Amino acid sequence: MIKRRDFLINSGLALGALAIAPSFAFTSRKKAIGIQLWTLRETLPKDVKGVLAQVGKVGFNEVETFGYSPSNGFFGTSVKDFKSMLCDNGLKATSNHFDFNGYIENGSTEAIKSYVETANILGSEYVTVPYIVQNLRGKSIDDYKKLASKINQAAEICKASGLKLAYHNHDFEFEKFESTTGYEILLNNTDKNLVDFEMDLYWVVRSGNNPLQLFKEHPGRFKMWHVKDMDKINPNFNAEIGTGSIDFKAIFAEAELSGMKRFFLEHESNYKPNPIESAAVSYNYIKNNLI
Repeated sequence: MIKRRDFLINSGLALGALAIAPSFAFTSRKKAIGIQLWTLRETLPKDVKGVLAQVGKVGFNEVETFGYSPSNGFFGTSVKDFKSMLCDNGLKATSNHFDFNGYIENGSTEAIKSYVETANILGSEYVTVPYIVQNLRGKSIDDYKKLASKINQAAEICKASGLKLAYHNHDFEFEKFESTTGYEILLNNTDKNLVDFEMDLYWVVRSGNNPLQLFKEHPGRFKMWHVKDMDKINPNFNAEIGTGSIDFKAIFAEAELSGMKRFFLEHESNYKPNPIESAAVSYNYIKNNLI
């Protein structure tokens, strides 16, 4: 199974490597259920057109992309052709995971300009920082403050082109530094008018933290979520939504407090069942129980 870290490091990317209260934010518009395409990382690169057709057939409305390369588009598919395939299947790429590791390491904004152009062709709303490789992670409060400053700079570039920037977490951001964490430092030192956060609910819970508490402490900052469940026996494993240990009903009940506008189902670590069939099981649980 490909790991996100290994994909970013080894794939050769050119420029760096939901029953709840009626007040729920989606009640005023069509309920969209998104999927992070990393869920289908084993099959998507082999058959982009066919896998996107499967995604649309399940019923998903939105996708969040991964794997873009300036030299190779989306797995050999040009950005324009990729958008056409999305449209053919009733899908829209509202957010995109792009590799920011090169930018974090050397400060070059050339990659970001490419990402912005791609996101605008797709008609997206977000450019998202998905993952920071280990050697670039903050090792002190000052390191995380410098990272926050770089994120603000990148967000300014996105804003100039009509896009928002978001930061997606794993668990390492919750490492303690004195009385705070890397995640708290990012939340407190990024401009809330420029930078949104895509909360990965699994990784927050996995790190021993409570999403609801973070919502209360930073209301409105978490405009996007990753929705993936935790296996009841082995927390290293994901589970189909509704079969694991995370109380999604309680979390979705506080969607308005968090500021959540959209969410993406994701099956990530050590997940072995048929990817599209498992995604369909999770989709149906979300549709019938959470929104």
